[in-house]
Amino acid sequence: QVRLVESGGGLVQPGGSLRLSCAASGFTFENSFMTWARQAPGNILEWVSHISPSSINPYVKESVKGRFTVSRDNAKNALYLQMNNLKPEETAVYFCVKGLGGGGERGQGTQVTVSP
Repeated sequence: QVRLVESGGGLVQPGGSLRLSCAASGFTFENSFMTWARQAPGNILEWVSHISPSSINPYVKESVKGRFTVSRDNAKNALYLQMNNLKPEETAVYFCVKGLGGGGERGQGTQVTVSP
């Protein structure tokens, strides 16, 4: 079955950086769109970024453009999200999601806390 395991979250000061990773198994990763989504306390799941199987035209939401970069390594069945210049309002649990958008299978998430 689909298994997605996120890692790399933690506590970081405003302006800091983190690199999230997602280890995928149980499906043909190289053929799948993948999405990063996040959920802050009391909020709904929010799409952040997605990437095609071939990594052509990776897409991030407008508010993170220039700061977040999504990438993947199909040989390693791995998805990444490099996050720079993080802001306190980006504190959330970040999820790796199979497919395009936030409705597919996802992992347990990794907590990102941006605080002084």
